[in-house]
Amino acid sequence: MAATDLPHHNVNEVPRDPRDELFGHPKGVYVCFFTEMWERFSFYGMKALLLLYLLQHHRFGDGPGLDVLGAYGGLVYCLPVVGGLLADRYLGMRKAVVFGGLLLVAGHLGMAVEGHAATASGGTVVRDEGALRVFYLSLALIIVGVGFLKPNISTIVGRLYPENDPRRDSGFSLFYAGINLGALFSALVCGYLGQTLGWKWGFGAAGIGMLLGLAQFLWGQKYLHGHAEPPDPARLRERVFGLPREWAIYLGAFLALVPLAALMWAVANGRFALGGEISLALILMLLVMLAVLAWFAWFLKARCTREQRHRMLALMALIFMALVYFTLYEQTYGSWVTFTDRLLTKDVFPSLVIREGTPWPWSTVSLVLAPMAFVAAATLSDRRPDSSMPKLLFAGAIVLMLVFLLRDCVVLPQTAGSLTYLGALFLVLLAPVFARLWDGLDRRGLDPSKPAKSALGLLFAGLSFVPMAWAAQHAGETGQLASVWWLVLAYLVLEIGEMCLAPVGLAAVTQLSVRSVMSLMMGTWFLATAFSETLAALFGKLAAIDVPEGTALDFAAAGDKYANLFWLMTGIGIGWAVLAFVAAPLLRRLMHGIK
Repeated sequence: MAATDLPHHNVNEVPRDPRDELFGHPKGVYVCFFTEMWERFSFYGMKALLLLYLLQHHRFGDGPGLDVLGAYGGLVYCLPVVGGLLADRYLGMRKAVVFGGLLLVAGHLGMAVEGHAATASGGTVVRDEGALRVFYLSLALIIVGVGFLKPNISTIVGRLYPENDPRRDSGFSLFYAGINLGALFSALVCGYLGQTLGWKWGFGAAGIGMLLGLAQFLWGQKYLHGHAEPPDPARLRERVFGLPREWAIYLGAFLALVPLAALMWAVANGRFALGGEISLALILMLLVMLAVLAWFAWFLKARCTREQRHRMLALMALIFMALVYFTLYEQTYGSWVTFTDRLLTKDVFPSLVIREGTPWPWSTVSLVLAPMAFVAAATLSDRRPDSSMPKLLFAGAIVLMLVFLLRDCVVLPQTAGSLTYLGALFLVLLAPVFARLWDGLDRRGLDPSKPAKSALGLLFAGLSFVPMAWAAQHAGETGQLASVWWLVLAYLVLEIGEMCLAPVGLAAVTQLSVRSVMSLMMGTWFLATAFSETLAALFGKLAAIDVPEGTALDFAAAGDKYANLFWLMTGIGIGWAVLAFVAAPLLRRLMHGIK
């Protein structure tokens, strides 16, 4: 479809119907909320353990471990460009999400094959190579699975709202709460189980979570009003290489697993890296980025009106701001994790922690309770839209979940992996605050523009590293563990920034994109996140520390290394924030009235 043929308003959008809403938002948003909650539970559950698993179980050094983390995270967010394109043109979002979810289930369950722990003898590390081969293949399955699932869930949310609906930003804030509710559960369940009962427990729980997420998505199709269906089912039946196009796409995805698994092996073993730092994974991402930029330049010139061109340029600027923000944010799974493991205390309220035995996380109950409560509330609301019972049931389940979460946060012995729950905890707590804040400011005509909100996000991201730098300096000077409360403060400031930037950025993709390429632009948003993952790993290596076997950590040297990295991150965040504030008025004009 040519750009000039695109309607300004989508004629297929569903008018507001009380039976289709819960708490003032379409029920389809909650379907996406819980599907994404489970997907993020599985993804972040594994991510919370990944670096520590490589360092402690397979005895990789900081450098190779961070390389694997960066390449994996980068490719996970790189392939949504391809997944978004295939969904836009052929599969539709439902088929893409289901296929991606099945790959994710297989990948996370493969991660549960941990093999035997590495041993060191005479300076030589002996690893379980068979288990590592399964590990690399599992990473490939997850990378491809996220590529199909991730961009399409977010796009569905945007299509459930009419254009310029003032509820859109708050709806994305709620959706973002679902993402981070999954991340919160993942740290407390997967992160805790993995480091207390064994790695396979944490990784296995992540796979089960994704399986439940698929079931949630398939059940809720009726609330998506056909927005997730293939754009042209006949094209899926056309023959390509002797197969129906749909099956050719699936076969191509399976064939990609082998080179991706080999790529992860090469990164882990430092093979084929240019200059010792530019890995094959980064080269692949650079090629994808160049292809996307070439397509973007062509599309702006050949398919866009002047107004559409301006909006797409403004969107690209917002995507670049997200790249900078998440380069800072991803330190939470790299340098922040190793810093916490080595130089911070772990328990927020030590006197309340259960020290005897291995207490079980009550949040495992919440994971089932929350989606079941939504299914029951939505079904009751369909039958009796005027009843208050669905809202009471759903709200009651949420309150009970928060009680379980609070219990786990307070009484479970925390580890460096499980403490990653802090970021998600603050996001879940801040989401309703920011949803009300943006709505309230909008009613008063004071709502900041999306570029201004993104600039605020960068500012807070930079400031979040200040308490981390102070903690590193304290540990280095005293030779004692610094308080975990420095980490708590850092996460609070960081997540205020994320609530300013990320939900409104996702909403901007659905508003500023030309509709025919919306999923592709959502994939481009995640491509920016891909580069942030890799850049974060490169920055994190500035504080890489290798402690020789049988020696103790040098607190002074370690504290100095971490402090230098954290002050560098502070300068990057504040510097780019200033530039973003200067550019915000111009970007707002380029948006041509989009709020």
